[in-house]
Amino acid sequence: MSSEIRVVAVVQGKPGTADAIEQVLLRCVAPSRAETGCLLYTPHRDLDRADRFVFYERWASRAALTEHAGTEHFNQLVRELTPLLAHPLEVTVLEALLDD
Repeated sequence: MSSEIRVVAVVQGKPGTADAIEQVLLRCVAPSRAETGCLLYTPHRDLDRADRFVFYERWASRAALTEHAGTEHFNQLVRELTPLLAHPLEVTVLEALLDD
């Protein structure tokens, strides 16, 4: 089994914040994808709940994710999202039981 990890991050915005949240999320995509340990970094909009977004990410290792959390673009994302959120980010770090 590899050291690769997957992350599911849920962003639940306050009512009416979807457009603002989308813009904040999209600004973080390119610099995150450019990180050495980033294998996949894709935001999704929940089709049934307009103010809810879900990231699916793949990182080469837990250390790569830790490095990501320390980047300026990630910290800017958190600063900009915080006033728009209905509750804190929900982040789940996963290890695959089987390789794809």
